[in-house]
Amino acid sequence: MFTCLNQACEAKWKPEEVEIRNEGQGELFRCPLCRARNFVTRSVKADGSVVYKQLPPPPKIG
Repeated sequence: MFTCLNQACEAKWKPEEVEIRNEGQGELFRCPLCRARNFVTRSVKADGSVVYKQLPPPPKIG
């Protein structure tokens, strides 16, 4: 399950409900509701299947 990190949204999505792609800053999905960027990491299991894990939000500056 993925959660939009936009505090105004925080919608929850199943992996099959989002499109994961690389927009030049690494792999991410855009929330289908608010279009916020949410970064993920990609790993390949021993059986060859691909699994994505959502990254935590970046630390706030200031």
